[in-house]
Amino acid sequence: MKYYSKIAATIEPYVPGEQPQEQGILKLNTNENPYPPSPKAVAAIREAADDDLRLYPDPDCKRLRRAFSQVMKVDEEQVFVGNGSDEVLAVAFQAFFDSDAPPILFPDISYSFYPVYANLYSIPYTHVPLQADFTVGVEDYLVDNGGIILSNPNAPTAIAMLPSEIIRLLEHNAKLGRVVVVDEAYSAFGGQSMVPYIKDFDNLVVTTSLSKSYSLAGLRGGFALCQANLVDALDRIKNSFNSYTLDRLAIAGAAEAVLDEEYLAQTTAAVVATRGRTVTALEAMGFDVLPSSANFVFAKHAARAGGELFAALRARGVYVRHFAKPRIGEYLRITIGTDVQMDRFLHTLEQILQEG
Repeated sequence: MKYYSKIAATIEPYVPGEQPQEQGILKLNTNENPYPPSPKAVAAIREAADDDLRLYPDPDCKRLRRAFSQVMKVDEEQVFVGNGSDEVLAVAFQAFFDSDAPPILFPDISYSFYPVYANLYSIPYTHVPLQADFTVGVEDYLVDNGGIILSNPNAPTAIAMLPSEIIRLLEHNAKLGRVVVVDEAYSAFGGQSMVPYIKDFDNLVVTTSLSKSYSLAGLRGGFALCQANLVDALDRIKNSFNSYTLDRLAIAGAAEAVLDEEYLAQTTAAVVATRGRTVTALEAMGFDVLPSSANFVFAKHAARAGGELFAALRARGVYVRHFAKPRIGEYLRITIGTDVQMDRFLHTLEQILQEG
């Protein structure tokens, strides 16, 4: 580690899901949408490729901000755009959380990038244990804090909170002068968005992604929605390290994907329908499946270890996600694919269980 800075030498980075390159792998481990993006988005990207790519893109992403504000029914000044919701979250950590403030709060079982960002920016944090049923205990957050961040629906559990629960946190943190960040990467698959409440709470920041519901994980695009003064804070951070977050192709494709609301409704409905069928089949095989409002399910078998099932599936070319961590080591996180893909998954899993 010669020449490493102290932070580079000591930080434990986020570990993304595997991206296998072999042919024939059934990839249900990274929560990608099984359906292609909107044809209108693809056409817009091709058209943009014919533009003058020697020129910088619009640093304010006006075309995309305008599209998203129209669909989400918020002002353009209430939309912040970044290179994927991970970058948006990284900017939010710097914009709203301080190293000399009380610890920020987030669940002990949640998106594992949160502690990475906190450590990277020297922000104190406290893991708040989820309840026995893996739901968020709102009362546990009604304490002094430097800010709250919640994934809703939560990852990897897929369980969603009600707006009324989050409102209690917003009201509490408003008295403290602290922000609540709600990460809605999966809300299109069954969660209730907090976006309608932005007008009522000047300490609410909602983040979301193009990767899951819009089938654009390979393009990169994310948003924060909040009142204009908070967008200004995000812009201050963004423009201090990268003014040009999205390229011309991404802006064009993302804008058309966002505007194609009919296609979004069709594909998310298809995922939700397949999710229901998959849950029924898993339960018939002896799995306990947590209630899911996302495009994945979190399940454990009554008699077979999670790590064992993960390895057996992987050996047969079926990739799911396993977290060898306290409380959730017996669970598998399974992305919902097409009906054909889930039939293959379920058939493979049934064979493994029958083999003993």
